[in-house]
Amino acid sequence: MPADLRSVLSNRQFEMRTLTPLTDEALDLPLAWAHSSDLPDPTPWLQPGGLLLTDGAQFLPAQDVDPGGYVARLAAHGVAALGFAVGILHDAVPSRLVAACASTGMPLLELSARTPFMAVIRHVADASAADERENLERSLVAHRRVARAALRPDGLNEILRELERGLDCGVRLFDASGTVVEVPSTRGLSTDAEGGAADAAAELLARGRAASARLLAADGGAITLQTIGRENGLRGVLAVETSVAGYDAAAKDLIDSVIALASIALEQNRTLDQARRRLRSGILELLLAGVTDVAGRTVHHLWGDLPSGPVHVARLTPGTGGTAAANPLLAALEVASDAQPGAIFFAEGEDGIVAVISTDAQSTLRQLVSRRGARMGLSSAIPWPRLAEGMSEARRAAERTSDRRPVVIFDELADTGILGHLEQTRAHQVARRMLEPIAGDARLRETLAVWLSHNGAWGPAADALGVHRHTLRSRVDHAATRLGLDLDGFGDRAELWHALQLTADD
Repeated sequence: MPADLRSVLSNRQFEMRTLTPLTDEALDLPLAWAHSSDLPDPTPWLQPGGLLLTDGAQFLPAQDVDPGGYVARLAAHGVAALGFAVGILHDAVPSRLVAACASTGMPLLELSARTPFMAVIRHVADASAADERENLERSLVAHRRVARAALRPDGLNEILRELERGLDCGVRLFDASGTVVEVPSTRGLSTDAEGGAADAAAELLARGRAASARLLAADGGAITLQTIGRENGLRGVLAVETSVAGYDAAAKDLIDSVIALASIALEQNRTLDQARRRLRSGILELLLAGVTDVAGRTVHHLWGDLPSGPVHVARLTPGTGGTAAANPLLAALEVASDAQPGAIFFAEGEDGIVAVISTDAQSTLRQLVSRRGARMGLSSAIPWPRLAEGMSEARRAAERTSDRRPVVIFDELADTGILGHLEQTRAHQVARRMLEPIAGDARLRETLAVWLSHNGAWGPAADALGVHRHTLRSRVDHAATRLGLDLDGFGDRAELWHALQLTADD
């Protein structure tokens, strides 16, 4: 450890005593240096945190240095303590200097003439050198342990645990999607730090380039975050929480080594994830083909049992706002399925991400959709042999989702009247064929929807659209001709209204 005032005062080679009250904090404060100077203002040549020694030449009558101003300058510069030698130029420490130190809280030591300044300076320097050697030795040991840990089968877990041991810190790893990589850790992050670290990690990943960030805690600690991976190929973020706001060079070097090794480990995990994703897709095809026994045995050996029937099929898609993507959804599903064995099986199908879940897992998927800004269509409860039917129901429910209604359950469509019944009977396909002559003409579709919502009243509908009544009538007549409908009659108007409602999200 570096030298402090306590170790200096307790050294029997030195004859010194304190002239001002000293707190435990002042006694235990590490000394960065010890140096002697008789300059009236030595602060331009000093760094904070050291012990300044003087024989008081600046306080002789010829110098006329004000002790109060002198001590104030030392305190403002961060000098830790002042040592004054007596029996050389002064028989005693000037009383005005003692008073100035006492009033500013500057520790003042009195040294006898038999205590050489060089001995005190060497004592502090030797302690600092020994501390640096110990830090270097600890760093070398930590580097060796991290290197050996990387060679173990669970190398990623081991190198993070070794980082915790080497720096006595908390560690959290986030993957490229911002999802926590679950590691059996000795500490992890504190509860108060988890949320802030996750938000900061997501922000760093969103930048798409190598970056770092630091979050300061109220207790004087800090969380340092550093991206892992190359530019335009980030693999994750490493978060390190310590009880101090900074690191020394050895600690930074160790963190850099861990980041490099974690990058390699995450790249290997990514390759394995791609293989697992292809395997899951193949298993889904087996399930849809009715080869449930083979698929079930394969899943059992790799991830545990399939959900027991009846099951629900969920179709998940990223939100239109761009806040979600397939990879984060898949990563979140991986975590959710590990947390609930036998409740969730997921895979990538031809039309997106599909999850087959037990009834108990519905709330888990709802929370996942909410956190990721995604959407979900959920089928009714079905037995495994009717999986294809469940896939179709989930797809139909997903087509009715929106930003305001991110989760749609197929059973709920039946509770919305005749239109819900039409949804369940897949009348939307008929509606699309019916409206095909005006497909792509958004203005004409809007005109018809507004006109019908005003019960065919020309004046109010024209006002709502901001057009002249003759313009509105011309558009409606044009649409009627293209669609082959008689919109003067209620029957064709009703068919047109249902068709527009069924295809509103197209």
